[in-house]
Amino acid sequence: MLKSLLFSVSILIAVPAMAQGAVAPPAIVVPPTAPAEDEGFTFTVTDDNAWEDLGIAIPAFATNSDQPTPANSSGTAALGFELSRVVYNDLRNNGLFRPVGPDALPRPNYAQITAPAFDTWRGRSAEMLVHGYVRANGDGKLTVGCYLYDVVLQSELVREGWVVNPSEWRRAAHKCADLVYSRLSGESPFFDSRIAYIAETGPKDNRVKRLAIMDSDGANHRFITNGQAMALTPRYSPDYSKIVYLSYVNGNPHIYVYDVGSGQQTLITKNEGPTFAPRWSPDGRYILYSMALAGNTDIYRVPATGGNSVKLTDSPGLDVGGSYSPDGTQIVFESDRSGSQQIYVMNADGSNQRRISFFGGRAATPEWSPRGDQIAFTHIAGNLRIAVMSPGGGGMRHLTDSWQDEAPTWAPNGRIVQFFRTTRGSGEGSLWQVDLTGRNERKLNTPVGASDPSWGPVLP
Repeated sequence: MLKSLLFSVSILIAVPAMAQGAVAPPAIVVPPTAPAEDEGFTFTVTDDNAWEDLGIAIPAFATNSDQPTPANSSGTAALGFELSRVVYNDLRNNGLFRPVGPDALPRPNYAQITAPAFDTWRGRSAEMLVHGYVRANGDGKLTVGCYLYDVVLQSELVREGWVVNPSEWRRAAHKCADLVYSRLSGESPFFDSRIAYIAETGPKDNRVKRLAIMDSDGANHRFITNGQAMALTPRYSPDYSKIVYLSYVNGNPHIYVYDVGSGQQTLITKNEGPTFAPRWSPDGRYILYSMALAGNTDIYRVPATGGNSVKLTDSPGLDVGGSYSPDGTQIVFESDRSGSQQIYVMNADGSNQRRISFFGGRAATPEWSPRGDQIAFTHIAGNLRIAVMSPGGGGMRHLTDSWQDEAPTWAPNGRIVQFFRTTRGSGEGSLWQVDLTGRNERKLNTPVGASDPSWGPVLP
């Protein structure tokens, strides 16, 4: 497992005092000046539109002394700009807030981090203010602090800090964005997370497909496999330590589990028939997959360490996919047993199989939301579009309207859906994100073509 070098530290009342103190144990400490919930400072989103005009100012993070650091050759002053830009982009791209970034704002000095010039920010129509700092430590690590203020009430809402290795500075920025997002929306964070996907190169009829991973915003990209064997449909394990994926070796399907920390691969099962879509159980103990034998495709469950597989479906036709509900009691999958691809739900042991999609067209690649309240899927009715519905099949609505959007995967908090979009003609795929309103789409930059995304949970 890729060990995180990030941990929380307490932030004392004044920045200069903190610069002289020792690093606290890895625990979040809420300062005594933080407002209590009954003082009216707890924000919960009840109407998406109400938050679109919430102005958040995010100036460059300050530094006590501009010191060289491996994270930025220009020093901590330049790194302060980069930190705030990451926070700004995280909050801007989720579609919920209206932030203004550091390039359009004056930079506060170090002392102002805990004593903001509220009149100045109110004059710029800011309602919320994110202040931060970065400091180079004597041991070569960085301390990054993040503060959220209510400008109108001139009050601090929340603060937190982290000590990181220079190579992990972006994680501190994502943690800051998560802190702001959670405090203002009342929802779980998702910026400090990672994405696995299939990187595609080469001509349309002879693609090279490699397993790749990156941060939730596309940074820190790296390839995991070399492309000698085709890789497909990756999924992070619930504890982030592993990735399960399908690989065709000499034309035969293999399901591997890749250990992110050690780089070791474990063969889980090797099949003679076509195999599809391995998926983890929420507790990480099992892997679902689909396999075709004698013209019939069914869903199987195998221990995540390998072993004997158990067949969960046994109906004529194609039963494909399989995504557990968050509590692990149910599985959503696709089947053509009714004559066309539709969405079904069954108990985790394969019992009580029932169809839930009855809205016309075909439906494929379902995935249960981490919240448990919705299922995302590919709706095939002319074009391929990303849609969501309730676990009972009601409330179906489209989130996208393009030529070919497919394979949805959820953000850790269940608010954003990621998918891949195929360009007509070239056949090149790219990764996209859309929020649950369907109004805020964002393309995620990748160095090559991309498909089969998998959004992992929030990093530990």
